[in-house]
Amino acid sequence: MRFGFTEDQQRFRADVRKTLRSPEVRAAAAAATGADGVEPDARPLYRLLGEVGLLAVHWPVEFGGEGRPLTDAAIVAEELVRAGVPDTFHVNTIQIVGQFVLMAGSDEQKRRYLPALARGESFASVLYTEPDAGSDLGALRAVAEPDGDGYRITGTKVFSLKTRFVDLGLCAARTTPGAGKYQGISLFLVDLGAPGVAVSVISGVGDEHFHRVDLDSVAVPGADLLGPRDEGWPLLNEALAIERTGLDYHLKAEHWLEAALDVLLDREADSPHDAHLEQIGRWHGALAADHVLAWEVLTGLAAGQVDQVSAAVAKYHSSELAQGIAGWAAGLPGPAQRADRTGAALTLDSAYREAPGLTLSAGTSEVMLQIMAAEFDSIGQEEH
Repeated sequence: MRFGFTEDQQRFRADVRKTLRSPEVRAAAAAATGADGVEPDARPLYRLLGEVGLLAVHWPVEFGGEGRPLTDAAIVAEELVRAGVPDTFHVNTIQIVGQFVLMAGSDEQKRRYLPALARGESFASVLYTEPDAGSDLGALRAVAEPDGDGYRITGTKVFSLKTRFVDLGLCAARTTPGAGKYQGISLFLVDLGAPGVAVSVISGVGDEHFHRVDLDSVAVPGADLLGPRDEGWPLLNEALAIERTGLDYHLKAEHWLEAALDVLLDREADSPHDAHLEQIGRWHGALAADHVLAWEVLTGLAAGQVDQVSAAVAKYHSSELAQGIAGWAAGLPGPAQRADRTGAALTLDSAYREAPGLTLSAGTSEVMLQIMAAEFDSIGQEEH
């Protein structure tokens, strides 16, 4: 478990901050930030970040990265959010889909897809969840039927983010229906501009829109099968553990607590600030612990260790913490701040609408508790 950063990491963080403070990046980040249910196109910002080499610093140079350690990528992720960069494109394209290709893809797939993702020229989305298969991906029904040298995928995927802006989907589908709940599942890289793909917006309360993706006999070349056929379930489990560092939720919690403090400091002098001091102290303590949990997972991953239980703990704690801060802070802005639409008030309004989904995405809190309980149960059985 780590409690500090090396001198090299601190120098790297300072360099990243300097780059993100440039007027060009700050202006692009402001233009990419949504509010009141309006979701701007953040791709110009990400193309700029790709030009300065900040999107995938830990990927090998041959695939568009800079060959830095995974922990440096986490430092970049922290600084992006702290600089006001909307992070969904980075989480989906680089941290999830790109990392999955890096982990399970062939050399040809890595050469074909990763450099464009690292440059901010191509973007990706995750197509796992279905209308009747949310937390339990073993219930998915999308089917990939053999078609010559490739496949044709038919099914419906829901609740993906940024999908109308992206080119590529990481899609889970059944290649051997009837093989068993967790067998016969394969993973594909799907061109979302292909014939038979229909993307529509799902109405919601958040500033970022969820999407429905209908796949009607979409042709996918055999070269876009990711990993072995019918062996998608073990890959999904490993990928989900990598996704569940908790860092992205921690950064939301940190950002929302800072906005809450801005709101309190902006209120009139006779406002009852003292009533919130104890709770603010508790939130800060929880954030410090949360950061340690996330970095414990990250340092393990950097050493090639995927610990599903530690990842479940980090994801559970960070998502519950962020949701708690958003709920507490929602009532802090006063009438004048809401009327003036201050930046902090808008942030807390958006947070309140986004927060309910945090304990659902990447595995519900109940699933995280189940993973932890199963581990503790197995330890108890070994002791007896």
